[in-house]
Amino acid sequence: MASEDITKLAESLAKTKVGGGQLSFKGQSLKLNTAEDAEKVIKQIEEFDGLEALRLEGNTVGVEAAKVIAKALEKKSELKRCHWSDMFTGRLRSEIPPALISLGDALISAGAHLVELDLSDNAFGPDGVRGFEALLKSPACYTLQELKLNNCGMGIGGGKILAAALKECHRKSSAQGKPLALKIFVAGRNRLENDGATALAEAFGIIGTLEEVHMPQNGINHPGITALAQAFAINPLLKVINLNDNTFTEKGAVAMAETLKALRQIEVINFGDCLVRSKGAVAIADAVKEGLHKLKELNLSFCEIKRDAALTVAEAIEDKTELEKLDLNGNCLGEEVCEQLHEILEGFNMASVLGSLSDDEGEEDEEEEEDEEEEEEEEEEQQQLKEREEEQESLTPKKIIDSQASTPVLSPPVDVATFLAFPSPEKLLRLGPKCSVLIAQQTDTSDVEKVVATLLRISSVFKDEAPVKTAVHETTDALMRKAFSSATFNSDAFVTNLLVHMGLLKSEEKIKTVPSLYGILMTLNHMVQQDYFPKSLVPVLSAFVTKPNRALDSCSFARHMLLQTLHQL
Repeated sequence: MASEDITKLAESLAKTKVGGGQLSFKGQSLKLNTAEDAEKVIKQIEEFDGLEALRLEGNTVGVEAAKVIAKALEKKSELKRCHWSDMFTGRLRSEIPPALISLGDALISAGAHLVELDLSDNAFGPDGVRGFEALLKSPACYTLQELKLNNCGMGIGGGKILAAALKECHRKSSAQGKPLALKIFVAGRNRLENDGATALAEAFGIIGTLEEVHMPQNGINHPGITALAQAFAINPLLKVINLNDNTFTEKGAVAMAETLKALRQIEVINFGDCLVRSKGAVAIADAVKEGLHKLKELNLSFCEIKRDAALTVAEAIEDKTELEKLDLNGNCLGEEVCEQLHEILEGFNMASVLGSLSDDEGEEDEEEEEDEEEEEEEEEEQQQLKEREEEQESLTPKKIIDSQASTPVLSPPVDVATFLAFPSPEKLLRLGPKCSVLIAQQTDTSDVEKVVATLLRISSVFKDEAPVKTAVHETTDALMRKAFSSATFNSDAFVTNLLVHMGLLKSEEKIKTVPSLYGILMTLNHMVQQDYFPKSLVPVLSAFVTKPNRALDSCSFARHMLLQTLHQL
């Protein structure tokens, strides 16, 4: 065979068939809208005997094309791996669920037994989870070992649907004598928050066979982290825990540290950018010191850890012979402590495992420490208040039995000042149907700072659930319509101030930025489409939201939605 023929054959194989029963269309940028568009794909699927893996990543599949591809898959009972990430580029969110339903139904009809399902990087939101819910509950997924749903924008609602489907799958498969034995779960960048994480934690606790859990950048705070920790404790085979860029604080870190003491197979701990702070770091160090002899990587970077705690962490790894990397970058250590870390590890003959400390924040002064303590106290107060409210709202009205009457236990009344001081979705809804008018009336819209502060508080409670989303939108519209219609309101100063508080624009003054951009990004996505929003601000917003930024990276779904809207204006 001529060398050029061999080259052509190699290129053809690279594009489609790969060894081990795999058919790949990966990265071919195919635009499959109609049945006709999908003819070549269908032909190759039909002609591929013993199809075990199908790669469709990096293409875009419409509803009609998905139906005919599904028809071809109905005869592929040996299919085990579906690599279907990033296969709906440019599609409307409404197109994705029916496409997924068609493909899922085909796998069920074929009698396939999946081992891996990867739907990452498809921005399908909560509704998209409904698209493969039936598949997850079916016998096709009783054998599932790897489920990958990274960067899908599932939100709390999607997380709850997913958790319920996994529990149902485990229940049904257990009844067949072969319980679901999921090993790898990936769901980063999904805005699961506490409620979504807690729902999934319940499913994890039932499954009990997890080896890797990757849930970075989900806006999970200590209640959700604690729920996950409790679930991890009954998954003794866990090797990898990646919760990067969530918010542990001391409570979450201590709960997770207790769980680590019970796990014997842990190889990778990634709690970077999780705000474990010093007390949390010491608790984790104690867990490392007590066991974890298989540990290969410990990431506690960008966690606001100070000198003594960092040194405690370093001392805890003395006998960890398998350790390959210790990451303490981006903490509050100072030059002297960085040198001490090197010295300690050199003494253990482990200097090579210490990662770069180039982004060290330097040792904090007393004023910064006081600010942090005040911040912690404020966070604690807000959390306690929220927990009390949730507890109150969950109570069934009790009856006080006397001779004649009964009186229900009522929730305490809420006013605008209470909502703005400690915002929560429940408080906004309890303000009633006039909440939008009340907040707009009580906000001085001639003061740009006050308008920005109020907008950020409103948007901070944004949720995908219809009642909350509607309340946030209506309240935002009332406030911003009033502001922008005022002749004295400075629109340029407004957007500048907003960008500073979002952490997208630097300020000479010390400004406390919002902890999560998800709510404000989703709220801006609504705002920019309204008639009151000045079109002159669109290029400014677009420029700053497009720039690389760690805070924006953690809200990739919301960022994508806003940029898509801005480009259409």
